[in-house]
Amino acid sequence: MSIWSRISEALQALTNGEALSAVFDRLRTPPERSVAFAIAVIALGAKMAKADGEVTRNEVTAFREVFHIAPSEEAGAARVFNLARQDVAGYEEYAARIVRMFGPDSNVFCDLMEGLFHIAVADGTYHDAEDAFLVRVGEIFGLSTAQFRRLRARFVPEAERDPFAVLGLEPGTSFEEARAAWRQAVRDSHPDRMMARGVPEEAVLMAEKRMVDINRAWEEIRRIHA
Repeated sequence: MSIWSRISEALQALTNGEALSAVFDRLRTPPERSVAFAIAVIALGAKMAKADGEVTRNEVTAFREVFHIAPSEEAGAARVFNLARQDVAGYEEYAARIVRMFGPDSNVFCDLMEGLFHIAVADGTYHDAEDAFLVRVGEIFGLSTAQFRRLRARFVPEAERDPFAVLGLEPGTSFEEARAAWRQAVRDSHPDRMMARGVPEEAVLMAEKRMVDINRAWEEIRRIHA
């Protein structure tokens, strides 16, 4: 059964008048957590897509790129997106529910934020309203300054392309510390680890771009220390 079929089942289980955000309370354990991950990115992404005043075709398309939605599953994904846009619950409530569901694993919140950054820059512009949205969600998720800086460095065109920032490091970090951070980032980006955190199989291809960025940053750092 595809993740979108499982999402549809989760949504059908809601009683009339119950907010979409309430579905998170039903999805606390594997394999349901992968359903919750997809709903979380789409729900928060739909809220964020309105942050700059309009929902563009590129932003909607970005959901397909994050999750590699098959044409036969587009209707299910669109349903979640539209429900999230219409839900009266604010994005802060969504984010708080997600924190309660996933617990203290900061890596899964970085995974979620990665999907949101991907959506934010899909229209080619990173708006101030989107930045404020992501800063606040990052705060609710408990991301450190270094973790948020790392994501911004990877995705935002205007951000300084600092290879140390991509690995969550301060400029001038020693070669040994940088190598350790790179190796840890590679381990955390392994598809098996991502799926164990709750990232659905349909979304782990995010790791491909992440690995490109991580390895490019490491090569730049190696040249700096050569």
